[in-house]
Amino acid sequence: MIQRLHIGRRMSDIVIHNGTIYLAGQVADDPSQDVASQTRQILEIIDRLLAEVGSDKTKILQAQIFMADMADFAAMNAVWDAWVPEGHTPARATVEARLATPDFRVEIKVIAAQ
Repeated sequence: MIQRLHIGRRMSDIVIHNGTIYLAGQVADDPSQDVASQTRQILEIIDRLLAEVGSDKTKILQAQIFMADMADFAAMNAVWDAWVPEGHTPARATVEARLATPDFRVEIKVIAAQ
């Protein structure tokens, strides 16, 4: 069975299949902020979406992080490192990419266990 939540015209925010949660890429609600603030906003969204389906950040299996400029890598990592629980770090990749709008500095998508 496949369950989809927050279904939009182009994507669903959450898709669950066989106990695995796939979150769409998340961006900041307020992209006028710096990369650290945008990262905090995104991680709060991820926390909220995972909680909605009975999961949390300790169950994240994989994270993919897209950054508009790798010069912001250290600032993003400072927020990430404070957020991710010790001993529960997921497999992760971070790449530089052109994001949907120039205001977005970072986008994060995760896969988690339910």
